[in-house]
Amino acid sequence: MELRKAAARDVEAMAALYDEARTALKAAGVDQWQDGYPDASAAAQDVAAGTAYVLEEAGLVVGTACLAFGEEPTYRAIERGAWQGWGEYGYLHRVAVSNQIKGRGAAGLFFQELKRQAERRGVSVLRGDTHRDNRPMRRAMEKNGFSYRGIIHLEDGAERLAFEWLALSGS
Repeated sequence: MELRKAAARDVEAMAALYDEARTALKAAGVDQWQDGYPDASAAAQDVAAGTAYVLEEAGLVVGTACLAFGEEPTYRAIERGAWQGWGEYGYLHRVAVSNQIKGRGAAGLFFQELKRQAERRGVSVLRGDTHRDNRPMRRAMEKNGFSYRGIIHLEDGAERLAFEWLALSGS
């Protein structure tokens, strides 16, 4: 698998991965992404912002994620816990991996890239969040050294479990 920045030509494949993930989440009883978001518009916005990445295998896009640095507004308030890192942070959103490659460490490649970019920028804090019932993403975060920190709320009020990785912790 090859990880690269996404281009406009990838938007359709990224949207198809979101649809595939939405179907898998629904089948697993997870009420995440069931309102149609993320979609091609979200993928196009991530591409335009330079934060979209894709995994390719045999010429096919088999994974996508948004890797960004700056402030994520929904991370301003955290309940039943606390962030432990301060200053600039990176974050990972909209991770979707094709059923064809699940279980082969694909999500971990996005985490590794985010850590690589953080090191290059001198950033020691990374964050992410997921739906309480999205056990595969929770496992992926924990497997990649992210620790549970508390609960955040999306703009629509939906609850998400918040995770954080600190470079200083040696994770």
